[in-house]
This record gives sequence, C-alpha cells and structure tokens, in this order.
Amino acid sequence: MAGVGVWKGAEMGEIADRYRRRAEAFEQKVAATKADQWENQSPCEKWTARDVVDHIVTMHGVMVMPLGRSLDPEASVQADPLDAFQRARAAVEEVLADEQLAAQQVDTPGGKMTVADHIDQVVSDDLVLHGWDLARATGQDEAMDSADVERLWRSTTSVPAAVMEQYRTPDAFGPGIEVFGPEVSVPEDAPLQDRLLGFIGRDPRAG
Repeated sequence: MAGVGVWKGAEMGEIADRYRRRAEAFEQKVAATKADQWENQSPCEKWTARDVVDHIVTMHGVMVMPLGRSLDPEASVQADPLDAFQRARAAVEEVLADEQLAAQQVDTPGGKMTVADHIDQVVSDDLVLHGWDLARATGQDEAMDSADVERLWRSTTSVPAAVMEQYRTPDAFGPGIEVFGPEVSVPEDAPLQDRLLGFIGRDPRAG
C-alpha cells in the first residue's frame, strides 16, 4: 500500500503501549484536579492548569489531522477537561490500533515519518512532561516514570545544538509555539528528573 511504512508488529505495539500508559497517567491527573484548581498557574508562564490540558488536547488533534481526521467537535476543555481529554485520547488510540493508519508516512516539522512515530515523539512525550506541569499546578504527585525520564533525557540531550536553539526560540514553529524554554541550572548531582526538567526549561525547585 502506498505511503505505508515498512515496519510493523512489535515496534508499533510498543509505541501504542507506551502511549496508552502515559495517557492513563495523564488522565488520572486530570481526573484528580479539583474544580477550583483549573485556573491555577502552571510552570508554563502563560498557561493555567486548564491551558495545559487544552494544549495536550489540541496536539492530539494535530496528530490525527494528516489522516483527514479531527477531534470530536463537542469536546470542550473549558466545559469539561476530563471529557475532552478522554475523547482526544480515544481518537489517537483508534489510529494506533489500525496498523495501516499508524504506519502511514506523513510530513511533520521534524521531517517525514510514520503517524505512529509522530505520536510517539510528540504527544506521547508531551503527556509525560506536561503531566508534571499539571501535577505541579494542582499539588499532585510529581514523580515521572523512571523509564520515561531516562528515555526523554536521552532523546532531548541528543538533539543537535542548532536544533535545540530553534526549539528554545518562541514562535519558531508557529505563533505562540515554544517547544522548550531557556535551560534552568540544576546541580549535576540532582535526580535525573530534575536535570531533565531544568534542561527543557522548567525549575524543579520552584514552588
């Protein structure tokens, strides 16, 4: 079939499983957020806790858009953040469950890749990092899965300096988009999670 990647099976299953685990952890944080916490400031300077979820939901829509799909128009983060995320999650899981859809090659800001790889490298990773943002904003458990921390540390620190500079430049990938903030200095002997957070522009010590 034209436009379908050559890899299948185990790798696709691994991506789907990783997404599912991370989405479940994020959904639990959304579900545990109290009604009076949604306007709390998040570690992202311009975002409230609700804005964090809105970004995640929006990015889910970006993941399925190249397939001619869109999220449920009735979903609203303003009205019901949990319902909006659950619908967005279902849309992505439906794609990952379809081997032909997941293996289609699409154009992305990072180059041509399969839909599954795009999900894995963008929104799946976002669930981990923005899960921390939501937890910090709402007073929940901030611990990330250690395997996710190690994986994200390897991937982020291996980005070429010129590309990382672009990632840290506001609006480089479109109006209002900032992938990472300026690096925050964190002690070299700090836990890897704290070092990862500092590297992507979060201050793990800020209250």
